[in-house]
Amino acid sequence: MHLAHDPAAAPAPQIGFDQFLMVDIRVGTIVAAEPYPEARKPSLKLTIDFGPAIGTRRSSAQIATLYQPAALVGRQVAGVVNFPPRQIGKFMSEVLTLGFPDEEGNVVLFAPDRRVPNGARLF
Repeated sequence: MHLAHDPAAAPAPQIGFDQFLMVDIRVGTIVAAEPYPEARKPSLKLTIDFGPAIGTRRSSAQIATLYQPAALVGRQVAGVVNFPPRQIGKFMSEVLTLGFPDEEGNVVLFAPDRRVPNGARLF
């Protein structure tokens, strides 16, 4: 799924700006989070509100090592909302929640540093 986690890795091949615009990255607020013990890697099931145009979507995110479910509710995160749904075990993940790996490879969530409207698009 991921190209490279190494911060010293060379950049991916160049793409055109039009290709970038095809990836719809939006901000949403986590409204529910629960453990996903059946996942192969420590994961949580998230329900994220992306605002009235997109609505609520679900995501399986490999973030259980660094985050507790109750602490995530109300937090804003970024996600790709226009990928097709993906079956993750018995769970259908509808959005790719975005993050960066820390020094140990654990996912650190990517989010705005100030509150923005749910559904706001990254540009």
